[in-house]
Amino acid sequence: MTEWRETTLGDLVRRAGGFIKTGPFGSQLHAHEYTDDPGGVPVIMPKDMICGRVARATVSRVDEPVADRLSAHRLVPGDVVLARRGDIGRHAFVGPDEGGWLCGTGSLRLHAPDPKVIWPPYLRYTMGSPAIVDWLCGQAVGATMPNLNAKIVADVPLRLPDVTTQRRIAAVLSAFDELIAINERRIELLEDVARSLYREWFVRFRFPGTESGAKSKREGLPAGWDKRPASDAGTFLNGYAFKPTDWGTDGPPIIKIKELRGGLSAATPRYVGNAVPSKYLVDRGDLLFSWSGHLGVYLWPNERGYLNQHLFKVSPTADLTVEWLFHALVSALPAFDARAQGTTMRHIKRSALTEVELVVPTRDVLDAFTRSVRPLHQESLVLQHANQTLRTIRDLLLPRVVTGRLDISEVDLGGLLPDEDTA
Repeated sequence: MTEWRETTLGDLVRRAGGFIKTGPFGSQLHAHEYTDDPGGVPVIMPKDMICGRVARATVSRVDEPVADRLSAHRLVPGDVVLARRGDIGRHAFVGPDEGGWLCGTGSLRLHAPDPKVIWPPYLRYTMGSPAIVDWLCGQAVGATMPNLNAKIVADVPLRLPDVTTQRRIAAVLSAFDELIAINERRIELLEDVARSLYREWFVRFRFPGTESGAKSKREGLPAGWDKRPASDAGTFLNGYAFKPTDWGTDGPPIIKIKELRGGLSAATPRYVGNAVPSKYLVDRGDLLFSWSGHLGVYLWPNERGYLNQHLFKVSPTADLTVEWLFHALVSALPAFDARAQGTTMRHIKRSALTEVELVVPTRDVLDAFTRSVRPLHQESLVLQHANQTLRTIRDLLLPRVVTGRLDISEVDLGGLLPDEDTA
C-alpha cells in the first residue's frame, strides 16, 4: 500500500522549484493589443479551458512584441493554468504544442518544473478533482464575480503519494484522454469533410450537375434556388426556464451552454418531475442553437435531456432536412454574430431569425447533400457519445485514484507508463 502525505500546493510548488502566479492584469494587456493575425502568440484565458485541455479554436492572440513584453507570463510544457475568476474550477494542461503561449488575463499559472517532486500530468489531474474544485470555489472571494489569487491557490490542501505512484495514476487517466483525443481527431476529419462539401455545393455552387457548364442564375443563385429567412426554414423553440430549485442529481440532464461545449459531467444538473412539457426534451441528433453568450450550432450527441433557456431546439420544415439546416446555420453564424447585442453576455434577438437569410437549393440537390453527409454525421455522433462514456469513466476514477481511495499500486499497467524523462 502506497503511503500518502499531507501537504499544500504552495509547499509542493516551492519544493519543485516553481511558483504560482496570476496572468497579466488589464492594465498590462489591453483589448486593442489583441490581433486577428493567425500567426500571433496565443493567450490562454478561462474561456479556452475545456475539460482539462486548451480549446485551440477559441484562443485570442497578440503580436510577438506584445508577447515579448509579457515574457514573464510565457508558459512552458507541464504548466497548469487555472481560471482565477468567474468559472472557478476551469483548468488546462500546457502540452508541448502550447509551450511559449501566454497565461492570459483572468488566468493563473502553476509552474512546478521538477518532475521528481510532482509529475506534471498528475498535477493536472489533481487540480481537476472534485474535492480541489469544491475547495477553490469555497475559498474564492467576491459575490458577483468569484476570484482567486496566488495565496488562496497556494493554500490548497493535498494528499500526495510518491512520484512512482503519481506516474502510475497519471498513466491510467491519460489512457482515457488519449482515446478521447483519437476520437476527436476522427470527429474533426468527419466534420471537415461535411463542411467542405457544404462550401463546395452551397457557397461556390459547384454541385452535381454543374460539371458541363454553369446553370442559369437568378440574383446570383442557381436556377430553382431561393433565399429564405432562417425563421421560415424551421421552428426555433426556446428552452425551459429552469430554476436552481429544479436542479437535482437524478433524472435526465438539463442541457445548458456548458454541456454543449464540454459534454455532460458530474456537475451537470438533472431534473425529476412532470412539470416540464415534453416538447423541451432533446434526443440524440437533435439540432440545437446557442443564441446567448457563445453563439453556436450543435447536433446533440448524448443521452436524452431537457433544453435549458438561452438555447433553441431547431426542427426543420417538412421540405428541409436536419443535415442541411445544421450546415446552413453554421454558415450563417457570422451574420447572426453581427446582430448580437450586449457586452458581458452577447445574445441575438428572435428578430435576427427573420433578418438572416439561408440559401435553399432545389429538392434534388438537397436530397443528394443529405445522403452524402448523413453517414458522416451519424459516425460523428457515435464517436462523440463514445467520448462522453470515456469521460464519465475517467471522471469516476479520478477522485478515487488521486486521493488514494482506490489503490492501483499492484495493477499491471503494461505499456501505459511513459519513460522517466517524458511528462
